[in-house]
Amino acid sequence: MLSLLTEHPLFCALILILVDLGLWRLISSRGSEWKLLVRVLIFSLFSILLFNEGLNPMEPAPWADNVPLHLAATGLQIGWWLFGARTLTVLIGAVMMQRVGHTGRLLQDLLGAVIFLIAIIAALAYVLDLPVKGVLATSGALAIIVGLALQSTLSDVFSGIVLNTTKPYQLDDWISIDGTEGRVTDIDWRATRLQTSQGSMAVIPNSLAAKAKIINFSRPSNMFGVAVSVQVSPHARPSAVIDALERAMQGCRQLLDNPAPSVALKSSGSVGVEYEISGFVASMNEKRSVRNQLFDLAYRHLQASGVNLLSNNEPSTPSNLSRPRALLDSSPIFSTLRQEEKETFSQNMTLQTFRAGETILEAGEVSDHLFIIESGVVSVTLTRHGAPFESGRMGPGEVIGEAGILSDSSVPAMFAAKTFCALYRIEKSYLKPCLDARHDINDAMKALLDFRLHKAQALTQETPVAEPKKGFLNWLRHRV
Repeated sequence: MLSLLTEHPLFCALILILVDLGLWRLISSRGSEWKLLVRVLIFSLFSILLFNEGLNPMEPAPWADNVPLHLAATGLQIGWWLFGARTLTVLIGAVMMQRVGHTGRLLQDLLGAVIFLIAIIAALAYVLDLPVKGVLATSGALAIIVGLALQSTLSDVFSGIVLNTTKPYQLDDWISIDGTEGRVTDIDWRATRLQTSQGSMAVIPNSLAAKAKIINFSRPSNMFGVAVSVQVSPHARPSAVIDALERAMQGCRQLLDNPAPSVALKSSGSVGVEYEISGFVASMNEKRSVRNQLFDLAYRHLQASGVNLLSNNEPSTPSNLSRPRALLDSSPIFSTLRQEEKETFSQNMTLQTFRAGETILEAGEVSDHLFIIESGVVSVTLTRHGAPFESGRMGPGEVIGEAGILSDSSVPAMFAAKTFCALYRIEKSYLKPCLDARHDINDAMKALLDFRLHKAQALTQETPVAEPKKGFLNWLRHRV
């Protein structure tokens, strides 16, 4: 076998090509450096074998009298040009991937096509000794015909090259192209593909994207703006509205602290006044939920300040309706009480205020009263691995201390005032008989307690640590 290889080096050259194809398939994509090194090494050995055998790819094969050998040598010479083109394409791709990343794939494919075209023409000219000028003239005329037929497609291709070169957006960026908003999932020869927030796929031709107005929400940093506008009566005092909206803003934990969110007056007129809460979130997926939460918080805090959102038929609160009575109407737990029961309840509610930073209920403390938040923002703190962290924020209408009322127990959370807070207090001695008589309110409070306990358990439980995989490959990977 060894003598056969030494006597016929062309077999060795053919075997090298087969080895290259096999190793290119076997080596995983993670070992891209190894694949590149192996390809360059095999191409070098292949070139040495050809030149030592007297086969110059710049000249036709020398064995014209021996037809089988001449055909084999010609095939290997053509293979040398194609092999070299492929090796050069891989080298350029590796360099471009380090410089520009996946966004340069389109330009890489175009360069690869040009390199292979040059290699084919060189093989026709040097190896087959064909008149290249005639071939180029024919191919030029054919290219003009094809270009006219594929004018729109070529426009998309060159627009894609421009987009990949100027980089107005990259993969995984959230962008808007002429009002179509989504995350960039792919940029190919013809089009840019966006995955919209509705889960659908939008395919936008590159020629259209190159001419359109593009808004990149992921630049210059990974922050995404969110804004909510509300309209109130022009008779509402601006300072009271702004204070209420600032409390609503502080009640949303998803808003980033830097840049700080803000409240601004957008427009005013005889019909109404428009205010806007604006801020930033860390993920595009949070925008919808944060907008919904901000609007709900704005409604609740404005209502707690005695300000209603503007509508064609503005609700007018009766002057004889006290704030505790109105708070019971807006509470999801006590709203089912009859009118006379609400009147009795409101007379047994006492107002208690807390400054920002004051503790309302300690973690593990069994409360002998129930708090209903009238205004302000309450911060909820849990402990995980001995370190406290903020797990949530509460606003007007929500209750604190239901565990002590229902079962003389406590929750593992500490409740503290994040802003100035006003809370109405109902003593257990008065509330407990009412809960025994009204099972619907008792069940609603139990459901709330169960939800809070399960959420606290989920947030504080330890995350299981995945055991490292064992085996020869893992051992070898750590030794390399």
